[in-house]
Amino acid sequence: MLSGKKILIGISGGIAAYKIPLLIRELIKKDCQVKVITTQNALEFVTLTTLRTLSQNKVYHQMFNGGEEYSTEHISLTDWADIFILAPATANIIGKMANGLADCTLSTSLIAFNKDIFIAPAMNTKMYNNPIVQENLRKVESLGAKIISPTSGNLACGYDGDGRMEEPIGIVNKIETYLSLNQTLRNKTIIVTAGGTQEKIDAVRYIGNNSSGKMGYCIAEELALRGGNVILISGKTHLKVKNPNIKLINVVSAEEMFNETTKYFPMADIAILSAAVADFKPLSVSENKIKKTGQDLIITLCPTSDILATLGKTKKDNQILIGFALETDNEKENAIKKLKNKNLDFIVLNSLNDKGAGFETPTNKITIIDKNLNIQEYNLKTKEEVAIDIVNKLISL
Repeated sequence: MLSGKKILIGISGGIAAYKIPLLIRELIKKDCQVKVITTQNALEFVTLTTLRTLSQNKVYHQMFNGGEEYSTEHISLTDWADIFILAPATANIIGKMANGLADCTLSTSLIAFNKDIFIAPAMNTKMYNNPIVQENLRKVESLGAKIISPTSGNLACGYDGDGRMEEPIGIVNKIETYLSLNQTLRNKTIIVTAGGTQEKIDAVRYIGNNSSGKMGYCIAEELALRGGNVILISGKTHLKVKNPNIKLINVVSAEEMFNETTKYFPMADIAILSAAVADFKPLSVSENKIKKTGQDLIITLCPTSDILATLGKTKKDNQILIGFALETDNEKENAIKKLKNKNLDFIVLNSLNDKGAGFETPTNKITIIDKNLNIQEYNLKTKEEVAIDIVNKLISL
């Protein structure tokens, strides 16, 4: 997908700039033409000689060259290139882009570029999670830029957390995925459920689970990346929606999730139910906080409405329904039973016996079983990568 593409790489002043020569090499291997624009600060981390040698082109880093006349050469670059990759993208350059500021060669070129822009943020985790930086990322994404989210890990500053730039090969893979698949689900309406539900006991307590919602959010983002119109029905979570093609509906209880899901399902082409919905809820809820008395407290539970089974009964021939199963024993047998009983097209099985899978982990290990009982097992991967596998299976249908 990248062969023959003309690519501009914009390097801003972050320590991850040292990885960009590797990115240039990966793109050259893909038969791309590469030109580089840098900020002055970027050259504190990577040299002009290295960038010139690997790209086999002049590096653009000055708007004004001594006493020479002002040059618009960097503007003509934006006509030349097919794709603009901003990596590493610091908080500063993201802020400039979000607010239309153009005071250097790189920021001016970004403002002038009107084709696909991919942004790979890299910064300290506190900076990355700053509400202003997150707002700026959402703004540039809403205007059409594609965000290649940073990973979590050890950062150069000594912190451990989000903000580590995606590796060069990962950047290339994500761009190739976008170019090849971004139109696959165009005009498809897709429901995704995510997160856990909370079933009230009294005014302050509830029955819940440890679901972070990350798997469902990753699926929603991947579907939107491929052109789908996504309705994300989410239980409580700290996660944020990034792609403007995702409509977020927040719910709390299983009943609220049931109502919203059944409301939108008749108009949907696909539904992927990854939420960890409570199977039971208290039969009665106290309006006040239940006081501790020293005596045993007995709470009577009753079943919640089965969302997946309800959708399975009403599913039309042109609709696709996908469910999840989290099991601790007899995993495949239980998953197949659920697949058949609820009229699913395929089911995604997680086992709590697999290290690194399940709730509140950045990784997952899945098995997909389809209605023809074809079974495909996958290795442990990040949830972003698992989402790609799930959506690939969906597209195969």
